[in-house]
Amino acid sequence: MPCDRGLKAVWTPRGDADRSLPLVQRVLAARGVLGDEAAAFCAPTLAGLHDPSLIPDLDRAAEHLLDAARAGEPIVIYGDYDVDGITATCILYHMLRTLAPDADVRTYVPHRLEEGYGLNEDAIARLAGEGARVIVSVDCGVTAIAPAARAKALGVDLIITDHHNPPESDDDLPDAFAVVHPRRPGSAYPFGDLCGAGVAYKLAWRLATLACGSERVSPALRELLVDLLAPAALGSIADVVPLVDENRVITRFGLTRVKASPIEGLRALVEASSLADDKIDAMAVGFRLAPRLNACGRMGHARDAVELFTTATGSRATSIAEMLCHLNDERRATERRIVDQAAAMAEDAGMTGPDRRAIVLAHAEWHPGVIGIVCSRLVEQFHRPVILLSDQGGKLTGSARSVPGFNLHGAIDACREHLHTFGGHDMAAGLSLASGNLDAFIEAFTSRVNDAIAPEDLVGRVTYDCEADIAELTPRVVEELEALAPFGQGNPSVRLRVRARLTSPPETFGKTGNHLSMRVRDASLTGPVLRAIGWRWAERSASFASGTDLDAVISPRVSRWNGRVNVEPELIDAAPAGAPVLTR
Repeated sequence: MPCDRGLKAVWTPRGDADRSLPLVQRVLAARGVLGDEAAAFCAPTLAGLHDPSLIPDLDRAAEHLLDAARAGEPIVIYGDYDVDGITATCILYHMLRTLAPDADVRTYVPHRLEEGYGLNEDAIARLAGEGARVIVSVDCGVTAIAPAARAKALGVDLIITDHHNPPESDDDLPDAFAVVHPRRPGSAYPFGDLCGAGVAYKLAWRLATLACGSERVSPALRELLVDLLAPAALGSIADVVPLVDENRVITRFGLTRVKASPIEGLRALVEASSLADDKIDAMAVGFRLAPRLNACGRMGHARDAVELFTTATGSRATSIAEMLCHLNDERRATERRIVDQAAAMAEDAGMTGPDRRAIVLAHAEWHPGVIGIVCSRLVEQFHRPVILLSDQGGKLTGSARSVPGFNLHGAIDACREHLHTFGGHDMAAGLSLASGNLDAFIEAFTSRVNDAIAPEDLVGRVTYDCEADIAELTPRVVEELEALAPFGQGNPSVRLRVRARLTSPPETFGKTGNHLSMRVRDASLTGPVLRAIGWRWAERSASFASGTDLDAVISPRVSRWNGRVNVEPELIDAAPAGAPVLTR
């Protein structure tokens, strides 16, 4: 159902808040954060991290890993090829090498195109043949039944650490030495939404306390644990886990350590990404650092990114970081081409209308390493679950992305009879199938989506926290709102609904003139005039005339330049004041 009057989305208030409260308190109240909880939310501490020993099998895994490291047994950290897997590998590697400097610690990451996601039997056999005695997976493995059996048959102790959806019963877990997962059946761990790097961090923390024989670790190990929050923060942000509870603690403190990290490769990546003089926040990670790390696994081999975060120093670290930037440029060009092609194919196939509410497409020329990002772009464009597959000579492999409220993993699981492999979680998944099964899978999956998503839900949504006046947006108040960061999944950027007067005609700006700048003030004509920015809004400029009153959803921002602090809100959506804004 399209929005009328050119609106980008349906507007939905996040909750109710007493308008008499100060703005920051109204925002928190709209998010259900009240009283003492609000104070703790605004000032998180490391004491908010939960006891790692509460995660099932974690103590068993830590004791065995520490013994193996001290005994010089060859240990392989088997990671995934995305940011979460790379940073999880980094965390365990640096902790083990610090606790046992002479330990034989190796790393392995599968090739995305040649091996695919997760543990695989051939790799297990090859690593065993190269002398591995212990293999510890990070960010993968909780459903790896056959690889675990192969490891056991080869006399290798397999330790699995993962955060993806586990089986419903312990009986269905892989037969490994340990399966470390915060959401295992029967788990008493109080927070189940850690990413792979978060789980690895908890294991590293327990390794440190075991090595010291006390919950109080040495000053050097404490410093290392604080430093390792930086890669854990990158993994948390890039894997889009909810930035609440201890994920908020990890990212809040980890982001402050990125630029001063003792990991030389991380500092080199910051430099190569032109972030050395900028603040490292969740946006910088999500849009600058993470895409470069992911590009390595998508367009090349993620082992280079793992090397960057583990052993690379000096010119080698600089060289890898620069290579990641080049690969990211290549990835973006490939992505743009596939987005255009897939959108046209979806429309031609009737998958963008109200009758077929899922997009499932395959193409032989689509780069398997990029189609996951393309899925996300199509979800943003068409507001429905998307599955894109690369046809590799009769075998289809691909990625899937969902919309909020639709359990993607559950829907794919219900269609498992048509698939070869699949895995993931509610919002993202990977899968493979024979090309001969594609038509049957499309119909089965589309049927599941059609049953769960109504035609009227096929529209973008903008959720705002509360109503506000432009006059309230002083630099001090907006800086207080910034203290609610880091923003991301589960703790989105603050959005406010305002009534504003456009004081002059909008102006376009940017290299191609595709952005829009508006001068606005409170509709009551009180308070200062602010510059509001509409990114890629140039085509909407004719909709806004000087003197018009607007209802708008904005995200308050502070601009800092030459020592001056100005409020420059970002425009999310807008409509003429008094128009029947679609609200649910």
